[in-house]
Amino acid sequence: MGHSVVMRTAASELICASRRRVRIPEIASAWKPALDEVWAFLGRNPGLRPPDGHNFFLYHHPTRRDDPMDIDFGVQVSRPFLGEGPISMVATPTGEVASTVHVGPYSGLAQAHKAVHDWCAANNRRVGAASWEIYGDWNEDETELETEVVYLLA
Repeated sequence: MGHSVVMRTAASELICASRRRVRIPEIASAWKPALDEVWAFLGRNPGLRPPDGHNFFLYHHPTRRDDPMDIDFGVQVSRPFLGEGPISMVATPTGEVASTVHVGPYSGLAQAHKAVHDWCAANNRRVGAASWEIYGDWNEDETELETEVVYLLA
């Protein structure tokens, strides 16, 4: 499937997150324990997550791609809050972004990321200091999963 990339201005969003510092190959083993902490916190704080709040992974790009990166594994929330322990409130960056929507299994997300990088190269734009993924509603049918992939532009 081809990925259509669009440019827009992103507003800041609040997420309830647990931060991890990992290398790219370690993301697969880091996200679930972090999200489990977030969902437990949200369970103790009813009303913080809006009905349409989704899982949200915010990647803080290191200077060198092979270095570990800080990743906020979180969930969209509707209002500011005080964190506790490993849980904190994080505001996403604002500014021009390039984004695409990936429909299908999560194993295909790399293609969506590549599409944004290819778009940047074709349009003489550089990737900025952060990117994020917003995971749509869960569906047992992996062909129906939707994930938005967003890159802040430099």
